[in-house]
Amino acid sequence: MFLYFLRHASAGQPFSSAKKDEKRGLDQDGIEQCGYIGRALAGLGVQVDVILSSPLKRSTQTAALVGNEMGHEGKLALENALRPEASFLDFQKMLQKYARQESILLVGHNPNLRDFLGRVISDRGCEAAIELKKGAFAKVEMRRTFGSLSWCLTPRILRALHAAAAESARPKTSRK
Repeated sequence: MFLYFLRHASAGQPFSSAKKDEKRGLDQDGIEQCGYIGRALAGLGVQVDVILSSPLKRSTQTAALVGNEMGHEGKLALENALRPEASFLDFQKMLQKYARQESILLVGHNPNLRDFLGRVISDRGCEAAIELKKGAFAKVEMRRTFGSLSWCLTPRILRALHAAAAESARPKTSRK
């Protein structure tokens, strides 16, 4: 099974009220990030069977926009195990629920998404330290109870991949 970890895109400053913060959506930078993230991933040939997202607005927006750019046609599934306060046990139970899927995109929040990633790539039960900035994307190949990190791309790298793909798609003009 392949797990793709995606931290939600830029959503501005958190609100002081937890209830209001759950409804905080992406800012303009975040919407733009989703476009180049999704197009870069499509260019890398990333395909997923299912997209799982935290029910918080900034995550669902990220999941929907990136999924659309990747050409994913399935429905978005909301999972409380990807909420900011979820535990690793919640995360493990969620993975068991989707164990028949070959590839899963997980969209959530730090610090727990970073912690979940670190714990699944550690074969000794401790946490590996992986930084997941807003809009960062990591690929993990699962082997039974632990996984192997294939790659982790920062938003800056994803933007550069998108720009390079756009440049190579432009028609070449001849100079005389």
